[in-house]
Amino acid sequence: MNYRETAMLWTGPAYDAETREKVKALLNGDEKELEDAFYRNLEFGTGGLRGIMGVGTNRMNKYTVGMATQGFANYIAKVFPGENIRVAVSYDSRNNSREFAKITAEVFANNGFQVYLFDNIRPTPELSFTIRHYHCHAGVMVTASHNPKEYNGYKAYWQDGAQLTAPHDTAVIAEVNRIEDPSMVKFGDDNVNRIKMVGEETDKVYLDSVLSLMLSPESIARHRDIRIVYTPLHGTGVRLVPMALRQVGFTEIYPVPEQMISDGDFPTVVSPNPEEPSALRMAVDLADAKGADIVLATDPDADRVGVAVRDDKGEMVLLTGNQTASLLTYYILTRRHELGKLSKDTYCVKTIVTTELLKAIADRFGVQMYDVLTGFKYIAQIVRENEGRRTFICGGEESYGFNVGEFVRDKDAVITCSFVAECAAWAADQGLTLYGLLQKIYAEFGTYREKLVSLTKKGIDGTQQIAAMMKRYRENPPANLGESPVVRVIDYLEPEKTGLPKSNVLRFFSEDGSVVTIRPSGTEPKIKFYFGAKGDNADRTVELLVRQFSE
Repeated sequence: MNYRETAMLWTGPAYDAETREKVKALLNGDEKELEDAFYRNLEFGTGGLRGIMGVGTNRMNKYTVGMATQGFANYIAKVFPGENIRVAVSYDSRNNSREFAKITAEVFANNGFQVYLFDNIRPTPELSFTIRHYHCHAGVMVTASHNPKEYNGYKAYWQDGAQLTAPHDTAVIAEVNRIEDPSMVKFGDDNVNRIKMVGEETDKVYLDSVLSLMLSPESIARHRDIRIVYTPLHGTGVRLVPMALRQVGFTEIYPVPEQMISDGDFPTVVSPNPEEPSALRMAVDLADAKGADIVLATDPDADRVGVAVRDDKGEMVLLTGNQTASLLTYYILTRRHELGKLSKDTYCVKTIVTTELLKAIADRFGVQMYDVLTGFKYIAQIVRENEGRRTFICGGEESYGFNVGEFVRDKDAVITCSFVAECAAWAADQGLTLYGLLQKIYAEFGTYREKLVSLTKKGIDGTQQIAAMMKRYRENPPANLGESPVVRVIDYLEPEKTGLPKSNVLRFFSEDGSVVTIRPSGTEPKIKFYFGAKGDNADRTVELLVRQFSE
């Protein structure tokens, strides 16, 4: 069946009148747009769904969300036969997120599940926390994270509060793929009595848990007036991040007023991604106006944080995700060492594309640093495997995600914002700014530089181009990285050699310690190149690598 025949099915009685009319318009409109909407089913990947909103099998809409939820529900019921199954559902500020969350909750309820549905937008990490707090078997967060406004998504979580990993991920995908049309979905609001709304009472328990993690209350008390500008970028951090900062003890919090409005159109930014300098422009301007020391910006589902600090000239500079993770790892390990809270049973985790500076810091303190595949679910998997035997301290990834402690099993911007502020107070006790502390770390461990370059390749042609690029690098690996010979190649499609799950990732290591990692994105139509170097010439080396792989 071709895409046009598939589209014709969506003009039938199984679909509502609004959907039928929109599909008819596509059938009589732009052929390329019709093809992209129906040429495949929106893939339920290992992390769930993510796609452009609209009608069609390759779009986020009430039917694709319902079918995904039915497949997920079928799998949950198979794994926990005879149990009183509980699930949690939350959503972000994106357009249609509330509707998609309602549909998700209703389908779960119609499958006989007890559903804990948030009464309004909440951060992704609070959904993770809620799964564990209410002893749920699974959960769903409706969000497309930092993607452009046209997108929405659906993150699937298991009973440990983490996103799905093996064997559940592929098994859920198989169940979702068995749902071939909407008639197989238990739509409707017949069992709303099974849906319990949750809200501020859960917020309180979550924020109390955040407070329990803090390490330097005395430093905060001495520097509570550190000036902090905060923006949620129109997303879910709007309430909880300022509340957490105040509960921890900071008093001078300056929100960016225009961006405290929860709006799925993200009207003040091109992209609601804290990795993009333009997304922090309004916050940096406010910081200059207020004489603030720190800028914190969270993405729409408040699991990632962008940070800006003042340099030694008093200018605001943006930190990379690697730099933020390095600062926090150094601070937390130093402070726990001072408090006698490090032992052979404590450990940290980072992803393979994250700066090796984190491992150098962990080695200094005699703390094991695990390396895992890209994606915070793999960090959470290590936590689960060590639960009850060893204690997870902290973990991070270069894409601006970080977490501390074990009660949330995903990256957590609420916790991270609190720790960035606490780290600043602790540094101030030593006469340092956060920028000064970062320079101190480089002086101790060497200068590390990293850079990410992403190439966007949309549509069918883009998917093919990305596959061809990965094939070319596998068959013809580079002989040199910059001016240094390649001494090691790791192909993560060979799990027997890596000890990690199979993944479409290539890594090249050179004699001088440089590393280049290449992988297709799992959530966006992109291929990503990660460059890393160490030493006095690290900046020059990284630029050489960027040019080499751009040719």
